Amino acid sequence: MRVASSTMGQGRKAGRKGLAVMLVTVGVVASGCGTAGADRPLDSVTVTSSQFRDGAPLPREYACGSGNNPPLRWSNIPSTAKSIALVADTSSPKGSAVHWVVFNIDHRTTVLIENGVPQGARQGRGTGGKVGYDPPCRDGDSYRFSVYALDTRLDLGEGAGLTETLPAIANHTIARGRITATGIE
Repeated sequence: MRVASSTMGQGRKAGRKGLAVMLVTVGVVASGCGTAGADRPLDSVTVTSSQFRDGAPLPREYACGSGNNPPLRWSNIPSTAKSIALVADTSSPKGSAVHWVVFNIDHRTTVLIENGVPQGARQGRGTGGKVGYDPPCRDGDSYRFSVYALDTRLDLGEGAGLTETLPAIANHTIARGRITATGIE
């Protein structure tokens, strides 16, 4: 019995440690701190959507229960970029969450279609463990769709966890941009 209870306690500690690492990592990627080129300003990527403006509510068709990601468009990718990554997350006093991670998007790609992932791109797991877009549900929160130009393609597989994807994105970012939806329509 001691072994079982000791093992369960270690499992809980490991789970808490993993959660703590993930939350710190989310903060690092979300804030842009700790990215490559921290000793110099990062280039700025322009991110837009045909379905909502920066600061406007996220349309309900891209929120809880839908499963459809919004279309996005970006520009001003540096010519030295080797790939693009996208992280959709929530930053709120109620708690942070990552809703979507897409990486190894071809550096020449400038559009993400509604309910689609560019050919050859890979998706990581979000906070809930899902691979793919996990629509946000809490009205009143801010939902950020951040696009990162990276200096490499990431050597990670489909379904990679946040403790792998977010630090890799942070360590290879050469430019970034974001569009933020405030609340849900």
